[in-house]
Amino acid sequence: MDKVMSNKKMIALYVLPALLLILAIVYIPIVLTAYYGLNEWNGIGRMKFVGLDNYAELLGDRTFWNSAWHSLLLAVFSCASLLVYLAIAMVLAARIKGANLFRKIYLIPMLLSSVAIAQLWLRIYHPSNGIVNSVLESLGFANPPAWLSEPKLVLFALFVPILWQYAGFYILIYYAALKNIPSSLEEAAKIDGANSWQIAWKIKLPLAMEVIKVTIVLAAVGSLKYFDLIYVMTDGGPNGSSEVMASYMYHTAFRAYDFGYGSAIGFFLLVICLVVTWIIRKLTATKDTIQYS
Repeated sequence: MDKVMSNKKMIALYVLPALLLILAIVYIPIVLTAYYGLNEWNGIGRMKFVGLDNYAELLGDRTFWNSAWHSLLLAVFSCASLLVYLAIAMVLAARIKGANLFRKIYLIPMLLSSVAIAQLWLRIYHPSNGIVNSVLESLGFANPPAWLSEPKLVLFALFVPILWQYAGFYILIYYAALKNIPSSLEEAAKIDGANSWQIAWKIKLPLAMEVIKVTIVLAAVGSLKYFDLIYVMTDGGPNGSSEVMASYMYHTAFRAYDFGYGSAIGFFLLVICLVVTWIIRKLTATKDTIQYS
């Protein structure tokens, strides 16, 4: 095996299929998207090269920037929710009774498709017989709002099922990271007189920091390109109040049949995701990495 792994030609041969696959499904589509953004095209007929006109129009498109703001809000809420997920994971990792059952319960939303979750929450938010409004009416609220029809409420109403959907995913990641910390460190801290809060803050959190950094990037980038649940529940409405960048790109390309402008939106979305990732990596960069054995 060592002889094979020291042969550069064999290494290249093993890597080539995966490299070609990534090239075909990732990098070539990115290049084509950038190229289509330089053209005026309805997706069927001949393309008309317009240079950077689509990108220039995008910079002045108020609808796009509103959708970008909505995506950014979702990213902020997603990153903030990581604190809750981390706290839950710390509780579950503290050897509490029934931790295995709770882990399975938290993971259930991840097993459901986005369409199924959207249909479930459409019924929960139903203005007349939904669970949310029924509870509010029982508490004395005479006219509870139509959550998905109010422009000022719809976006935040959508954040709830989105964050609920991915809660189990992040809790499981944090749980695995915390369980990987040697118990001897915690026992030594207890002998030295540290309480549970000090152990969590001074030992568990620093040792899990590399995993936390990765989840921040996943939550932020995933939120910026989020599409499916919003599309099913509101389709960007009412009047664009829940439009996000990915749904605006879809509406432009596949409903308005402006594939050139839609491609420009898609490529600009990619650039935004790369910039946000770079910013997060810079803000969370540390010179020293805490290690344990």
